[in-house]
Amino acid sequence: MSVAEQTSRAEIGPTAERAADLSDSRPSIQLKELSLSYRQGGSEFRVLERIDLALAQDEFVCVLGPSGCGKSSLLNIIAGYLKPTGGTVAIDGEAHIEPTPQVGVVFQHANLFPWLTVAGNVEFGLRMAGMSKKERKQQAAHYIEMVGLEAAASRLPHQLSGGMKQRTALARTLATGPRIVLMDEPFSALDAQTRESMQEHVRRIWEQTRRCFFFITHDVDEALLLGRRIIVMQPNPGRIVHDFRNPLFPDAETPDSRTLRSDHTFAELRRQLVSLIAGG
Repeated sequence: MSVAEQTSRAEIGPTAERAADLSDSRPSIQLKELSLSYRQGGSEFRVLERIDLALAQDEFVCVLGPSGCGKSSLLNIIAGYLKPTGGTVAIDGEAHIEPTPQVGVVFQHANLFPWLTVAGNVEFGLRMAGMSKKERKQQAAHYIEMVGLEAAASRLPHQLSGGMKQRTALARTLATGPRIVLMDEPFSALDAQTRESMQEHVRRIWEQTRRCFFFITHDVDEALLLGRRIIVMQPNPGRIVHDFRNPLFPDAETPDSRTLRSDHTFAELRRQLVSLIAGG
């Protein structure tokens, strides 16, 4: 049975049901009436306006939108790095206004400490949290194995490929036990083959951990391959215009990338998303 035959909805439209309304999972993070603006030369520049968003504790959410629509600003607000000018962010009902271990971030560049090995980088946050040497080595080893870097645990960053650096950064983030993992175009600097491999790694890690992943990307294919829920934003001001569950992922099982790409539903959804991002 094809993916198209397994889903009853393959069309993205203005009346599509909001994914948040379809979820039975308890919300971990809630954004209400979120706005962000700057004043420049006597004028106000609105970056984000009236963002309402609920993220369940086990979702994989991909965010798409043209440059300048506020995707990274939204991520930085959720991370606690940027303070909104209006609205609230809450984790389990508690106000979230600054960085916390509950929210982990993987950036576009791995930003590893060059003098530490893979294991040392993954252990760093645990050491800062006061975990004992034995415990942090065990926990780091678990996540290093999860991202498939056991053989490279003693290497320094300059001895790693781009994909291996990003896997190290992901293991470092996961090791501290965040409730939500924010990823800001983490694979954009990688070649096509490495990027596809990293997508498979992230899909498998999400399936194992079932943590909330909030993944920003410019790549429509990447969003369709990873996101169980896809959010589309538009600029001027930055706002959410579509929020829907990805019909390519049936509940029973997760199709592999080749199966997804070969189904005609993938091509149709891709066409619609490209049009939405372009403002069509």
